[in-house]
Amino acid sequence: MTRIVIIGGGPGGYEAALVAAQLQAEVTVVDCDGLGGASVLTDCVPSKTLIATAEVMTNFDSSHEELGIKIEDDTAPLEQGARVVGVDLGKVNRRVKRLALAQSHDITASVTRAGARVMRGRGRVEPNQAPDGSREVVVRAADGSEERLTADAVLVATGGHPREIPDARPDGERILNWTQVYDLEELPEELIVVGSGVTGAEFAGAYQALGSQVTLVSSRDRVLPGEDPDAAAVLEDVFRRRGMNVMARSRAASAKRVGDRVEVTLNDGRTINGSHCLVAVGAVPNTTDMGLLEAGVRLRDSGHIWTDKVSRTSAPGVYAAGDCTGIFALASVAAMQGRIAMYHFLGETVAPLNLKTVSSNIFTDPEIATVGYSQSDVDEGKIDARVVKLPLLRNPRAKMQGIRDGFVKLLCRPGTGIVVGGVIVAPRASELIHPISIAVDNNLTVEQIAKAFTVYPSLTGSIAEVARQLHSRKEADGR
Repeated sequence: MTRIVIIGGGPGGYEAALVAAQLQAEVTVVDCDGLGGASVLTDCVPSKTLIATAEVMTNFDSSHEELGIKIEDDTAPLEQGARVVGVDLGKVNRRVKRLALAQSHDITASVTRAGARVMRGRGRVEPNQAPDGSREVVVRAADGSEERLTADAVLVATGGHPREIPDARPDGERILNWTQVYDLEELPEELIVVGSGVTGAEFAGAYQALGSQVTLVSSRDRVLPGEDPDAAAVLEDVFRRRGMNVMARSRAASAKRVGDRVEVTLNDGRTINGSHCLVAVGAVPNTTDMGLLEAGVRLRDSGHIWTDKVSRTSAPGVYAAGDCTGIFALASVAAMQGRIAMYHFLGETVAPLNLKTVSSNIFTDPEIATVGYSQSDVDEGKIDARVVKLPLLRNPRAKMQGIRDGFVKLLCRPGTGIVVGGVIVAPRASELIHPISIAVDNNLTVEQIAKAFTVYPSLTGSIAEVARQLHSRKEADGR
């Protein structure tokens, strides 16, 4: 029986375990925190659960008056600056942690039912291969005891942890990283969010919706600097309209507690004061003290593990998946990398990882979903594509629901009309992106998208309308 040892129980690890067990391998998953990893316990699942509450608050605050919903109590009028509804953050966070733990337990049950063994501890890869090609993994438990496992293949799926600013160390009370916010019992009155990438933007929008006064510190000239510029512009405009203080081109140098307050100092000497500070400046891969370099695993300068498109590392018999590889920090990509690794090692037919078919979503309000080639790819000449953007203001369903912000954008090849990318900025964009993902993955044309029936009225109608506009342009060019 083929022996597989998986170090790390996040999406890359547990999905790989399920595949390997189904293919009759002997599987051991080594994990130190609980299956699901950071994605389930401290990152994706908790943050999106928190955002679910924020979404309800935003939808009510922004649309109840227009939709004709009456508030028949003694709440002060909105024009006096009082909110109609509030939030009990302690209760919200208790629900967040309860759901995360339940999800972790469900994953553990699935993996053990499939026949895999789950070990609690930290794994280290021994440097040398045996003559038969196997390797040893040393598992160190919390009590210091060790156990040696023999593996025909090792999958490293250890994820990452929050990057820190040297002079802004989290204390878990006033200066926080994104794993610590779920211990708060009271809503931060004035929250400073350092970092305007995906994590910073999501938390800034969520806490603003929950009722905090938020200042978002961005070292770049706009929020979400790595995303579609039109989408980022919409979100930044929404943030500012809702009262967020967005500070562009402002890099944080330090954060310190001053009594029950926090003072953040910028590189140019300016200071910002708030009740709390959330530091969201990226992640660091968990690849140290694992014996990887000694085992022949090549690491990038950032500490991420180099892999090829079937998840192999530079060391024979060692694969890697997830955030520790630095490919895409997405649970879906980690899971795919893990599955591909097991299919490849166990001799199954497998397609290499294709990042141009990956769909992703930013859970702000509105959400931003993308797939395939981007606007920057077109602008930089990486691909020749036609682009059409249609504002949701023209969509009848959006009007009915009081949706004012957002758009649908499609990219297609000029000659064939094959869809190569798309962006949706809208409520539930994470659900709306799927038809475009199918189109990109299957090389569908704008004509095929345009001819497919959509429900009237629906937000998906805008996808078909953009496809019709692109198809009309293609037809006009052909005449």
